[in-house]
Amino acid sequence: MRYSYIKPRPKVVFTKDLQLLFIFFGVTIFMLFSTYAFLLFKDYRFTQELQSITEEKNQLRTNISKLNEQIAVVEKQSLMSEKIFTKNSVLKDSINNLFDLVPSRITLSEAKIMQDGLILYGITPNKDIYNFMLQAPLRSIFHRTYSSFYPAENGWLRFVSTNYIDEEELGSEN
Repeated sequence: MRYSYIKPRPKVVFTKDLQLLFIFFGVTIFMLFSTYAFLLFKDYRFTQELQSITEEKNQLRTNISKLNEQIAVVEKQSLMSEKIFTKNSVLKDSINNLFDLVPSRITLSEAKIMQDGLILYGITPNKDIYNFMLQAPLRSIFHRTYSSFYPAENGWLRFVSTNYIDEEELGSEN
């Protein structure tokens, strides 16, 4: 006997609506977990990049300090080379002036330049030429001038002239 005009359907726990609802919830939960995993990965990468940037920054700071030290050394060397160049220029000019000061009749064999003096060795025809042509200009430059004469083989005179500038005068010029 039949009590119904339709054919009975089998009853299932998971209906189409419930299956659709589970699919939507599953997709939503999957998207949430994948977003969370993506954010964790990005946070990890950000931390790694931050560490590498910090290391690079520290490395650059040490390189900058090394370069600053090298710049300081180069600047010191530059100043020292300028001082040496200036001293060499002054010495060159002094030597040129010295040779311009010596008359053509007097021949120098040696000249010693010291910090506070000058020693000249040479040959002169006689004492008068030496006294008037060389010793007079030397006395105008130096504070103390001493000369010694020795006879040479050819009748001329060998001389040694020592000339000094007093230390007090050197200190007041600087």
